[in-house]
Amino acid sequence: MGGDRIFTWLTAAMGLVVIAVLGAIAIELLVGSGPVWSRFGFGFLTSTQWDPVKGLYGALPYVAGTVTSSVLAMAIAVPVGIATAVFIAEFAPRRIAAPITIAVELVAAIPSVIIGLWGLLVLSQLLSQNVEAPIVNNFGWLPFVGSSATGSDLFTASLLLALMITPTIVALSREVVSSIPRMQHDGLLGLGGTRWEAVRMVVLPAARTGIFGACILALGRALGETIAVTMVIGNTGKVPTGLFDPAQTIASQIASNWSEASIGLETDSLVALGLVLAVLTVSTVVAARLIMHGRGPAVGAPA
Repeated sequence: MGGDRIFTWLTAAMGLVVIAVLGAIAIELLVGSGPVWSRFGFGFLTSTQWDPVKGLYGALPYVAGTVTSSVLAMAIAVPVGIATAVFIAEFAPRRIAAPITIAVELVAAIPSVIIGLWGLLVLSQLLSQNVEAPIVNNFGWLPFVGSSATGSDLFTASLLLALMITPTIVALSREVVSSIPRMQHDGLLGLGGTRWEAVRMVVLPAARTGIFGACILALGRALGETIAVTMVIGNTGKVPTGLFDPAQTIASQIASNWSEASIGLETDSLVALGLVLAVLTVSTVVAARLIMHGRGPAVGAPA
């Protein structure tokens, strides 16, 4: 009994430490960004100007770049990641599934700066010459395309983010799909259903909560990714209006300017950007929990 009580106290203490750290971060962000909210109010979120010389700061271009690049990355990574996870868990022979699983884990282990270098030196050049230039030349009149084909833009950053978050979706979704009890799956096959029908009607509905959680974790990484995105997004403080426009995210703006920022309102504005990013990330997680609340736990779902 004494050992159980000590273990309970230790685990409770660790939980309190996590809460205390999160609280300390929140307090520091609130206090550090206080002068910005006092001076600009919520106009800080709607302004497009970032001019240290004039003392004007606005977060809208960076919020837009963060949200747009993350949404585009998720639109690419989610179907690819879920399909790969289902293939590994349900369709691939073991001699094929094992190498694919190892490859996915290796991609997840590559440092983001290495992926950023590859994106800058290889991916951006390939996209600029073979994808963006033809599209701009033929469909540049469309408002969502953009007028440039530099390869350092929102599209390249989104593809790079998709590459970085896909292993998270694949790894977690595969574990969830693999943990589904085989009874119903095999029962549907015994009734004459195909393997695809078993996956569509049994496996995916049962695993939906766990897969959704995997996607939310991937979205959290996409929102906060810094180095790789900074290297390929173009780093322009303007609201992107086209797919091939250069942009900038909150994380890349903080990373690019913190070391050179003057003490005072400029550093406070960067802290305010950090607070906006934290609120955006937490709001996404809370909204996801609310969406899934009441649907009932699925196999592999987080408690």
